[in-house]
Amino acid sequence: MSPNGAAASLMRAAAPAGDLLLAEILAGLTSKPKYLYPKFFYDERGSLLFDQICELPEYYLTRTETAILAERAPAFIRALGPGLRLIEPGSGSSAKTRILLDAMRPPASYVCVDISRSHLMAAARALAERYPAIEILPVCADFTQPFEIPVGTEPVRSTLVFFPGSTIGNFDRSEAVTLLGMMRKLAGVEGRVLVGADLRKSPRVLEAAYNDAAGITAEFNLNLLARLNHEFGADFDLGAFMHRAPWIEAESRIEMHLVSTRRQTAHLGGVEIAFEEGESIWTESCHKYDRAQFAAMALDARLGVEAVWTDKEERFSAQLLRPI
Repeated sequence: MSPNGAAASLMRAAAPAGDLLLAEILAGLTSKPKYLYPKFFYDERGSLLFDQICELPEYYLTRTETAILAERAPAFIRALGPGLRLIEPGSGSSAKTRILLDAMRPPASYVCVDISRSHLMAAARALAERYPAIEILPVCADFTQPFEIPVGTEPVRSTLVFFPGSTIGNFDRSEAVTLLGMMRKLAGVEGRVLVGADLRKSPRVLEAAYNDAAGITAEFNLNLLARLNHEFGADFDLGAFMHRAPWIEAESRIEMHLVSTRRQTAHLGGVEIAFEEGESIWTESCHKYDRAQFAAMALDARLGVEAVWTDKEERFSAQLLRPI
C-alpha cells in the first residue's frame, strides 16, 4: 500500500463518545458490588503499563503465548495464501500480531481495533511503515459493541479473527459466548477464529502473575482511578485504595479489585460515590479453562475446535476455531 493510502486509512479511526463512557462508568460505580469494566484500563498510560506487565517474570502468559504462536502460526498463515484479512479486536500494541503479519502473503489487510485512540494510532503508524505491502486499517472502538469494519482497497479471500492474550477470560461465560459469536460473524462461513486462552494451573502460579513483586500490576489497576480523575473530573484519592487479586476456585478465575482502605466518598459526574472501609471496586475477572470447558463454550457460539496449540507444560493454549 502506498504511503498516501496508509495515511488515508489511518484517518478512518474515530473515538468512542465520552458521554456514553461516563454513563457506563457511573452505572458500575453505583452498583452493589461496585465494578468497572477492564476496557477502562487502557488509556495511553494504562496501555504502556500493560506492555510492562507482559515483560514481568511472574507474568508467564505473554511469553508462553508468543512462543506457541511463533512455533505454530506461520505455517498456518502461509497456507491461507494471499487475500487474507486479519481482524484483531483489542489490538493494543499488536506485538504478537507481528508473528502473523510476518507470514502473511500480499495482497493482505490488517484491521486493528482498540479503545485507546492514541495507542492505536501509534501502533498503526508503526505497522504501516514496517509492512508497506499490507493494508493497515485501524478502528477506534469498544470491541464488545458493534463496530464497522472499514472497506479496504485489497481483495479479501479469507478472514482470520485473532483474539490473543486470554482476553476472552475477562468475560463471564454468557458474555464470552456472545463475544465468540460476534467473532464468528466477523470471520464468515469460511473464516477462522484464533483465540488465546489461559489454562487452569496451580493457584500459587496464578496469584503471582497478578500480584507481581515489582508492583506494576497494582500500578496498572490504580491507574484506572487516575484516568477517571484526569479524563472525567473525578476526585479519587489513589492513596486510599489498594490492589488485590485473589484466586477464586469456585469460579475458576483470578479477580482483580481496588479495595478502599478507609471510609470515604469520591465524586464523579456530579454523583457522590461512598465507600466503606474494605469495600472494593471489582475491575477484572481472569477466567482459566480446561480443554473441555473451552470447547463447550465455543460450541455454544457455534464454533468448533479445529486445533489446540499449547506449550509442553500446557500452561496456555491457542484455540483455532471454525464456524459450524
